[in-house]
Amino acid sequence: MGASTGLAKGWLLRDGDAVAAVEIARSAKERMRGLLGRDSIEGALVLMPCRQVHTLGMRVPLDVAFCDANGTVLRVDTLRTWRMSRVVWRSRFVVEAATGAFERWGIRPGRTLEVKL
Repeated sequence: MGASTGLAKGWLLRDGDAVAAVEIARSAKERMRGLLGRDSIEGALVLMPCRQVHTLGMRVPLDVAFCDANGTVLRVDTLRTWRMSRVVWRSRFVVEAATGAFERWGIRPGRTLEVKL
């Protein structure tokens, strides 16, 4: 993940165990930019708040996890480029990572994710 992005950095924890480094997009501008323009993804990007994502203009497909206010994973999708996700109304934040990362990290619905700065 680009060191020059200016996004807050932290760790993604799954059920209390650190699984990946994350960048955190909180402002509207940061969330709008997301992962656009990147050829690859190391770690993950967290979008707060977020209920829907897209891969319009993206160069790589993504694993996407929608989480509620407690960090419980409500839904996991893999989005090919140029797609939009469904709206997940109870979602408070979204985690995006390279396709296949969630399988390696054990992220699936019902698991609890936490972002630590």
